[in-house]
Amino acid sequence: MADRGRPQPPERSRFTSRAAVLAVVICAVALSLAYPVREYIAQIRQIDQLQAQRQMMLTQLRTLEGQQQRLSDPAYVEQLARDRLHFCMAGQTCYVVIGGSGSGSAAARAAGTPWYERLWNSVQQADRSRPGGTGGPGGPR
Repeated sequence: MADRGRPQPPERSRFTSRAAVLAVVICAVALSLAYPVREYIAQIRQIDQLQAQRQMMLTQLRTLEGQQQRLSDPAYVEQLARDRLHFCMAGQTCYVVIGGSGSGSAAARAAGTPWYERLWNSVQQADRSRPGGTGGPGGPR
């Protein structure tokens, strides 16, 4: 109980001026490094993207070089001419099958019908798609 009457020494503050200066210096260093670190990370990403693009371009280059090698072969070019252009070499008899198996297109079916029937069908189709009814010779205009 005797301690109550004695004045106690002032309690030492936890936050001193040195700590404040140290905190300000640390914040300044962190702020000064933030932008360069961000730029460094952005450049690393860009380098990764460019390397991926380079790999893709190298793959495409190899594909094109392979295609160039095939096109330099006269036998391959001749085969392409036969398949795509229906090219017939001198001294050969070539046949083209129209309407063969699997070609159920409208053009193949239309090639088998006479011209006058196709004409009449187109007239009827145009008349059906005309708005406002039949519109015959004496009809409304």
